[in-house]
Amino acid sequence: MDILISNVTIVTMNERMDVLFGAYLGVAQGKISYIGKTAPEEKPQTIVDGTGMVLLPGLINCHTHLATTVLRSYCDDLSAKEALEQQLMLESRMDRRCAKASALLGIAECLRFGVTSVSDLYYYPDAVAEAAAESGIRANIALSAYRFIDQNEEFDFETDEQCAELRRVVEKWHGHDNGRIKIDAGIHSEYTSNHKLWEGLVGYAVEQGLGFQLHLAETQNEVDSCLDRTGLGPAELLSCHGVLNLPVTAAGCGCLTPEDQALLGKKKISAVACPLEAAKNGNPTLAVLDCVKAGMNVALGTGGAIEAGNLDLFEAIRGIAMAARSAAGDPAVLPAAAALMMATVCGARAQGRAETCGMLKEGFDADMCLVDFSAPHLIPCHNVLNALTFSAKGGDVAMTMVGGKILYQNGTFPTIDLKSAVEDLTLYAIPRLFHDEKGST
Repeated sequence: MDILISNVTIVTMNERMDVLFGAYLGVAQGKISYIGKTAPEEKPQTIVDGTGMVLLPGLINCHTHLATTVLRSYCDDLSAKEALEQQLMLESRMDRRCAKASALLGIAECLRFGVTSVSDLYYYPDAVAEAAAESGIRANIALSAYRFIDQNEEFDFETDEQCAELRRVVEKWHGHDNGRIKIDAGIHSEYTSNHKLWEGLVGYAVEQGLGFQLHLAETQNEVDSCLDRTGLGPAELLSCHGVLNLPVTAAGCGCLTPEDQALLGKKKISAVACPLEAAKNGNPTLAVLDCVKAGMNVALGTGGAIEAGNLDLFEAIRGIAMAARSAAGDPAVLPAAAALMMATVCGARAQGRAETCGMLKEGFDADMCLVDFSAPHLIPCHNVLNALTFSAKGGDVAMTMVGGKILYQNGTFPTIDLKSAVEDLTLYAIPRLFHDEKGST
């Protein structure tokens, strides 16, 4: 046995939602090899004392834009139009080096907050994959493809620049490190692309066995515009072109109609609620209960740091529970266990990792986070699940482990040279992005 976590409260998130007090969890060869109320007979190489701690599956952030970490808070308080103009201007100056430094910082932030796996939808997927590979985090990475293609213009998947980039990234990274890194196909959204691109990506995704990421029905204007242009809502339009036949992860979904929900449920689509991003941008939050009742898998995400301010998924867990209760006018709606499931079990399902991640059970990957319950805001603890949902913060995480490797522990990042990443961000990325025409910052 490589590592034994002793005398800890274990929130398994398994089918029975078992919570074990004063328990032990062993790790061997990257897998969970033992869970029990008594210490195992096999002697471990390392013991982590879990006294006063709660151990739960690593959180899964199913919607991020890691490379936008460098843009954190820059567009706050602007109108949607002004913020978009500023973001597009800054993104036009970004390069691979900026993206990698920013992604590394974003990954460190995720690990600090107990996240063991991310789904990323943005540009520079090779740089993001390289950062993920170096850090040890799990990642589903998609290129946020966009193409305003005239209906009469020829489109060739083989020569299209972004499609060619996707193929290069798939060849290089898909399945890396026994599947720790996966590459998905993706588009930014329905309204920034065209059916020729969708159909090309769908064919390639089917051929390669890829998932698919996109933003969907985030605003009412998006839905109304699609209806005006095509006579169909975005979900129905994408379905007509085969997109929903793939394992799709759709972020946003705050403006789905009941008909959309039924369609997406029938297709077994994973929707990703991003409650903090939605609230910060003045958008509706996904209706969790309605989507689940329709048959959808509903996971949880933060969006990028530019949208949400930070990548603390504990805030999103609390946010989605509160948003659901506020919308229903009922404090019994969306119990703590359901909110935690969205960030663990449902996240693993959305990423195609449900057979190995999302729960603490023997034989599963040793992806977990250890939360220190000695902080004043976590005392007393009358109910562990409620405390994790409504009281815990990302800063309470003492250790984050992925595949049996400790990637964060008590302020240290064994696999990330955080000082170098911050220097690259400060000395290269920020001057490059935030200079004015005279060259000053």
